[in-house]
Amino acid sequence: MGGVSNRPWRAPVAVAALTALLVAGCSGGSPRPAPTPSPTAPSGGPSAPAAPPAADPAGRAAALVATLSDEDLVGQVLMPYAYGDSATKVSAGSAAGNQALAGVDTPADMIAKYRLGGLILVGFSADDPTKGNQETTNVDNPQQVHELTTGLRAAAGRLATGPAPLLIGTDQEYGVVTRVTDGVTVLPSALAAGAAGDPKLTEAAWRAAGTELAAMGINIDFAPVADVLATRSTVIGSRSYGADPKQAAAQVGGAVRGLQASGVAATLKHFPGHGHSADDSHQDLPVLTQSAAALQSGAWPPFTAGMDAGAMAVMSGHLDARAIDPGTPATFSHKLLTDVLRGQLGFKGVVITDGMNMPPAKRWAPGEAAVRALNAGNDLILMTPNVAQAYDGLLAALRGGSLPRTRLVEAVTRVLTMKFQLAELPAAQMSTLNTPAHRAAAEALAAAAVTVLRGTCGAEVRGPVTVTSSGGRDGTRATLTAALTAAGVSVKPSGGTVVHLVGYGDGAEDLRADAAVTVAMDTPYVLAGATSPTLLATYSSSRASMTALAAVLGGKARPGGRSPVAVPGLPASTCRT
Repeated sequence: MGGVSNRPWRAPVAVAALTALLVAGCSGGSPRPAPTPSPTAPSGGPSAPAAPPAADPAGRAAALVATLSDEDLVGQVLMPYAYGDSATKVSAGSAAGNQALAGVDTPADMIAKYRLGGLILVGFSADDPTKGNQETTNVDNPQQVHELTTGLRAAAGRLATGPAPLLIGTDQEYGVVTRVTDGVTVLPSALAAGAAGDPKLTEAAWRAAGTELAAMGINIDFAPVADVLATRSTVIGSRSYGADPKQAAAQVGGAVRGLQASGVAATLKHFPGHGHSADDSHQDLPVLTQSAAALQSGAWPPFTAGMDAGAMAVMSGHLDARAIDPGTPATFSHKLLTDVLRGQLGFKGVVITDGMNMPPAKRWAPGEAAVRALNAGNDLILMTPNVAQAYDGLLAALRGGSLPRTRLVEAVTRVLTMKFQLAELPAAQMSTLNTPAHRAAAEALAAAAVTVLRGTCGAEVRGPVTVTSSGGRDGTRATLTAALTAAGVSVKPSGGTVVHLVGYGDGAEDLRADAAVTVAMDTPYVLAGATSPTLLATYSSSRASMTALAAVLGGKARPGGRSPVAVPGLPASTCRT
């Protein structure tokens, strides 16, 4: 599945041609109006009997679409979140949340009432830069997730679209954005994979991760992040594979192939490139000031590499690309999503909005925002702040003509095609979770990522060692202590050679002047101010990364990684240049 390109072959697009396309009609901030429906298009349901289902996913999708009512069609482009960790039994608080969101009590009720195309599972951790739009959490452990997804699929199976499996997604990026963390194989961050620099290791690790997601009943992952880290963006940071477009592109392609080989759709995000602004779209509308040519060469290579690897979805970002459609978030930009993403870059798969409960999307009421997003070229509306209003707004626009039926049918056909493609591979069993083979794949990637930015290439420390950290990292400190002990390094509570850990959100005030070794477990920029004679980066605080770090500190492994971002005053590695 993962090796088939989701865009047609095309010659490289000349910058002059791209610029000419974008300059035409660049005035105004509204999405380009979609074509008027054909006079022969039905105003209600289909007027002719449906053809028998075809064998291929696209044919099956087209046949199913022909049988659907207006209400069915509208529901299929909605993918909200819901309150509650069970499909049918929720707490009073979760029921109240669902009532406010959608006028129903349970996630299963929401699917039934609005004939939903999908549901996103949500949650967050303390270091999560996306927590601003995570209104609740409904993930706890693998068994609970499996029971929840089983209940959600049962509810969706009773819809008119029942033959096409419900899309159940989550943001399992690994690193600081990881929804399911207990009882599964946890990969190191994307930036760690970029430091390792081996797409084959990335592909193997993501194949293991995808297998486990599929076993839990998740069939679309909102990953990998295809944003190039062109700025010191804290919201993207270690979620990116690095600052070099070509190297990041190779990593994104590996992640897509691994994930989709397991029967889970990959989603490239956040188009046209969130890493090209340091601002956070969970708070405001980031502005991309780069020229169209700079975005083409510096932001889009990982997206095109992911498409060539067969990525089934692309997420549109709440980003203002001034050179292309000034003042309009990309989520609502026909120029970016239809002219550029589909026309220039040739993407044929499903385009999904970023969370519509984020501030840049909430400038419009939920119904109007959903209509604008669909007319711009999105096929799935993610995380609307009010399901009832979004559904009613889409239905009214369809019947009133401001949402052309042809556009809605096109979107639903793409969504159903992806669903039928995903249904072709059987999901793995729950017994595949966190197996030794899967852990080995994560450990190999983490080991290849460890980078020494100052000090001898070996980076071995003489015991005893005292492990310290910035605040709130007791669990990671304990994990490294156990790994060092297992590697034969003596660890004592105090008085030893200090190995100091810093992570997401830390700055100069979190460094320790007497540390012999300082380790960056997120972006390595903080190391520029560290005085330790040895500086290391793991880019991740996962168990696999701490095990790899312990092997380096114990002299059992060579830190062969190379920093995928530039750190002022430091080389990319003292081990290889």
